[in-house]
Amino acid sequence: MRISHTNGTPKTFSQTLQDMDKQNSNRVSPAHRTAEVTYAVRDVVVIAQQIAATGREMLYLNIGDPNLFDFRTPEHVIEATLKAMRDNLNGYAPSTGIPSAVEAIRGAAERNGIRNIHDVFVTTGASEAIDVCLSALVNAGENVLTPTPGYPLYTALLAKLEAKEIPYYLDEANGWQPDLDDIASKITPKTRAIVLINPNNPTGSVCERRTLEGILELARKHSLVIFADEIYDKLILDGGKHLSIASLDQDHPIVTFNGMSKAYVAPGFRIGWGIVSGDVKRVSDYVEAINKLLRARLSANHPEQYAIAPALDGDQSHLVEMKTKLSRRRDLSVEMLNAIPGVSCVAPRGAFYAFPRLNIEQPDELFVRELIKSKAVVTVHGSGFGQRPGTRHFRIVFLPPEETLRKAYAHIDDFLSIFEPAAA
Repeated sequence: MRISHTNGTPKTFSQTLQDMDKQNSNRVSPAHRTAEVTYAVRDVVVIAQQIAATGREMLYLNIGDPNLFDFRTPEHVIEATLKAMRDNLNGYAPSTGIPSAVEAIRGAAERNGIRNIHDVFVTTGASEAIDVCLSALVNAGENVLTPTPGYPLYTALLAKLEAKEIPYYLDEANGWQPDLDDIASKITPKTRAIVLINPNNPTGSVCERRTLEGILELARKHSLVIFADEIYDKLILDGGKHLSIASLDQDHPIVTFNGMSKAYVAPGFRIGWGIVSGDVKRVSDYVEAINKLLRARLSANHPEQYAIAPALDGDQSHLVEMKTKLSRRRDLSVEMLNAIPGVSCVAPRGAFYAFPRLNIEQPDELFVRELIKSKAVVTVHGSGFGQRPGTRHFRIVFLPPEETLRKAYAHIDDFLSIFEPAAA
């Protein structure tokens, strides 16, 4: 059998197959470590963009970006950044951050009761701090305990490091508190760290003191580093106060993460930080490993670092208004969601997320995808954050104005009528 080329030169079928094999062999193959990298929060945007392109009104309840709604970066934070730019502070910063920022972060941590601080470093968002600290600690084949439900960044980063993620469950019946017995049962000789997200994304839960003390006890017993993700620590609702786990133990190795994106309404600044506390003999080698990685990437955004001290030490009045709005929107969300047949929602105590449960037979990913197509309401499937087997959830962000939330929940109520209820 012969096949003619466009130039008229005949070629055998086997030669054609060889050419195809050669073309395939020349394709650039991605690293195996990327195969398991997913990010549910952004993945749903692809479907939403297709629907938005048809001209429909979209109701976005999927991204935790306060600037998309009626929240503004405080003026003194903007002015500090603008002044730095005008003063031509646009070159590289020190690898660990400018002195005024590092001092302000240390001071804020000490006011929160954190002692024995051995390193403070500024990063490109809290995400980079988490990436650097995991990379400096965990080897391929080792594992890290992560909350389920939890922020999918940890899943993606551990996949990249070829380490194993060991999910531990949050107890929905107990206000989404970490299940200490479940944590204890999953620690192995290869476990290096335990991640605590407090307040939690996606559930909005806030850890109680006895929960924190239980996690510390397990970490001490098994010599585990604690990664304390506290990016929402200033967004505690109902007049509550956040308790940092690092404030409960001066000697245990703990890395506390925070940043400008949520409480200071500046996610686009991409400014975060890490704070390493604990016994110096235990953390010194780890601190040096972290700093090697920080030096290799040069520095975080420079002018924006001049906003850190004004943010942490300056006027905090925007937080009062922000929490007032969020409390109203949280109350509306919990009331309307719990009134929908087939939905139940534990009231969040912090941040601006809720994680309603779905009483349906179908997968929650299907629910979210079809909700976007049918009603143009964008949420995120619970399986993208992890959940107990046999349960189905979706995450909502209650940052949008009340009118938007009411409309979205009415659409969800109407849409759910087509789904089959789960068997009792």
